[in-house]
Amino acid sequence: MSAAQTLRSLLARRELIQAPGAPDPLTARLVERAGFPAVYMTGFGATAVRLGQPDLGLMTLNEMTGVARDMVRATRLPVIADADTGYGGVNNLMRTIEEYAQAGVAAIHLEDQTLPKRCGQLSGATLVSADEQVRRLKAARQTRGSHPMLLIGRTDALGVHGLEEALDRARRYFDAGADLVFVDGVKTIAQAEGIARGLEAPKVLSVVDGNETAALTAAQIQDLGFDIAFYALSTLFTAARAVADTLAALRRDGTTIGRADQMMTYAEFSEVVDLGRYQAFEQAFG
Repeated sequence: MSAAQTLRSLLARRELIQAPGAPDPLTARLVERAGFPAVYMTGFGATAVRLGQPDLGLMTLNEMTGVARDMVRATRLPVIADADTGYGGVNNLMRTIEEYAQAGVAAIHLEDQTLPKRCGQLSGATLVSADEQVRRLKAARQTRGSHPMLLIGRTDALGVHGLEEALDRARRYFDAGADLVFVDGVKTIAQAEGIARGLEAPKVLSVVDGNETAALTAAQIQDLGFDIAFYALSTLFTAARAVADTLAALRRDGTTIGRADQMMTYAEFSEVVDLGRYQAFEQAFG
């Protein structure tokens, strides 16, 4: 069964799919080891880890699909990938769909921002018309053809035009052929509840640390009627804080011994990266 077919099977159970964000393949492995059913390849995180820069549409198609391919190779989990706006006009969009499908991801989301796009949590986004995005989603659907990769129609209208416009766009994107819809930029529980009430289509909620929605439990998100929950930044922010604290301790104390209980051991890390598999193979055939 392909990753996309696995994700479709999980969705058919009508149980919330928690998909923590991973900026890189190592984090994807950690998500799998923690027992989650899917992983979210976050564009915010991929940009931060690969470029050390903010999520302002700076990553190219080749860079993003490169991260996607590496992540698919590193984990058995279905990978749900950020495909930004599709990286150009309709012909670019056609190539985007083909490249992500060939990379082996289970699903992608396409957003309705103009270029240059920006993180959905930031102000200042501008949108293409709903009609244009409907045409683009229809083009994406036709390009996908019989391939099982799911298409998620994302709208950033919530922070630009408000809830009603976001709901209207999401409905239109579902009618255009998106398998799920995703209203991004949700910051409050009231907004999440409004989306849940206003959309009957299968839907995604992005839970961003620091926002009110971070207090929602998985059970509460499922009760609201969402099918997938992204936790796009939790692993990235946790790792960044841990690294900063260890470096501060090393600079202050001249040693990391005081941080030892906050680190994996060499053996634990070797298990995460599957060192034993390579050692056994080398022993058998080297």
